[in-house]
This record gives sequence, C-alpha cells and structure tokens, in this order.
Amino acid sequence: MRDSTVYVGVDYATAFVQVCVLDPGGRVLLNRRCENDWLALARLVRPFGAAVRAAIEACTGAADLADQLLQHAGWSIDLAHPGYVQRMKRGPDKTDFTDARMLADLVRVGYLPRVWLAPQSVRELRRLVRFRQDLVNRRRALKLRISALLRDHRLKPGMRSGTRAWHGWLKAVPLPAQSRWIVDQTLADLDALDERIRLVEARLAEYTADDVVVQRLRGIKGIGLVTACVLRAEIGDPTRFHNGKQLARFCGLSPQNASSGERQADAGLINAGNRALRSTLIEAAHRLKRCDPRWIAFAEQLRARGKPGSVIAAAVANRWVRKLYHELITLTPAA
Repeated sequence: MRDSTVYVGVDYATAFVQVCVLDPGGRVLLNRRCENDWLALARLVRPFGAAVRAAIEACTGAADLADQLLQHAGWSIDLAHPGYVQRMKRGPDKTDFTDARMLADLVRVGYLPRVWLAPQSVRELRRLVRFRQDLVNRRRALKLRISALLRDHRLKPGMRSGTRAWHGWLKAVPLPAQSRWIVDQTLADLDALDERIRLVEARLAEYTADDVVVQRLRGIKGIGLVTACVLRAEIGDPTRFHNGKQLARFCGLSPQNASSGERQADAGLINAGNRALRSTLIEAAHRLKRCDPRWIAFAEQLRARGKPGSVIAAAVANRWVRKLYHELITLTPAA
C-alpha cells in the first residue's frame, strides 16, 4: 500500500482542513479533520502511500497551503474551481466530509476542474496590484461624494475631477460652513490617498524591475507600469494558455454567442473573467487606438462600418491580447 498512489481531497478552512484519502479503486482509507499545516497533512497521509495526487478548492489561503505541500511534501496537488466542483455534486447538501471525498474522487477519475496555481512571486504581485486598485476605488468614491455635494448646491466645476485646477477651484468656491468643512476634509483624504497610491506604484516598479514580462510590456507604446503589472499579475504564465484566443476569453474580451436556430447574433462580451483585468485592457485599447498606427487603422475600419466606440475598444483589446500572446510565450517567465 505504501508504494501505491493515493488520491487526496482537502477541504480547506482557516482553523482546520478535512482530509479524504482514496486508494486507486475508490475505497476510502481516511476521512477526518487535520490541523491546517502542511507538515501535519503530510504526516497524516504518508502511511497510506508514497505517491500523492491531491486537490484543494481554490479559496483564500488554499494557494499557500498547496504551494507548501508541492514544495516541501512533494505532493502532486491542484487547485480546483469551487463553482464547477459544486455543480458536479449529486445533491444540494454540503459538509466537509462529502466535499473532501468529492475532491479526492475527482482527482482519481481525472475529472478535476483545475485552476492554475500561481507561484508565490505572482501571488505577491497580485496582492500589490489589488491593494492599489482598492486605493483607487476609495479615491473614486471620495470624488463622487464631492460631486454629489456640488450638485446639491447646483455648482458645476467645468473641469475634470482630480486635476490641479479642480482642487484649486474647490478650495476657492464659496460654500456654506458645513459643506465647506466636508469638502476640506475630503480633499485632505484625497491628498493622502494620492500619496499612498504613489508609494504603491513605486513599490510595483521596484518589485518588477527584473521581471522580463513586465519590462517587455512597458516597452509597448501606450502601456505603462500599472497596466503591465496588472497583466503580469492576473495572467501570470502565458504558456498555460493554448493560444491567443483562449487568453482573450480568459480576459473576458470574447464576444458572447447568442445564436439559436437560424438566428445568428452576438450578445456583447462574455460574462466571465476578472473584471479588473478586462477594464484595464479596455483602457489600454483606448490608448492604443490613438498612438499605434496599426490599431488606429483597425479602429477606423470598424468606425467606417458604424461600430460604436465601446465595441471598437473591445475589438482592439481582443485583437491586441491575441497578438500579445505570441510575443509573451517566447519570454522566460520570471516567476
């Protein structure tokens, strides 16, 4: 038994994990709780087999545990897509016992819906990128609060929010005492957030200074540090995709087919993928179709066919990502 392969399902929780071990025939050898620690897991499973093929549902903390089991325990372990695993269950009931058994069985029969296990360097970059995005979202909320207050007083700044001129106008515009105090406090918060965002961006530049993928992206006209870091963090290793079309679909840039019978139609972009990644790529497309002759010409062709600006930007982003794929797979991933 110790020389055979065993199949392990790990149902993750912060305080503990549920571990199910199956033999090649599907017989349950073990299904019990264990301490949330890679060493405790390895010791628990070791008596049942030397070769371990395991799965754990992708969730907060699961990637770190999976990485430790991969690096230190020598397990072959995959992250599983929790949504697809849920659809494969025979009933609506959910327990740690049955979840662990389900994962182990999916690994055993080869039907596990896998999720890419990003290396630690990419996971760290994701944390930085998403921390910056959180700060940007908070800054946007503060600007909207000021805009709402100005509308309440029927005031129009006549300039784009966030600019120096906008800040200067806000500090000088006459307002009732309480509204003035709120605006001043919000402007102070905005200044603090601007400084924190600059610090994060400096840290991103330092962290990715030796990343060949990020540096290649930054060398493309219209692509800056933030866009390059978002693409590197969210896409990770481009070689995990079979082709550029698959990468574009992962980015949420593929049109959704809504055909039925003789009716052939598209229904906008697919409702899948990382929304922040898609938004970043759409923003990049708006820049590319203004500064790159190839995409300027492509956008003009679509505009001549009567396509609206939003469709043009999505089409440029789709084509650009598919082209970019072939460039990125030639680079050695830094992670």
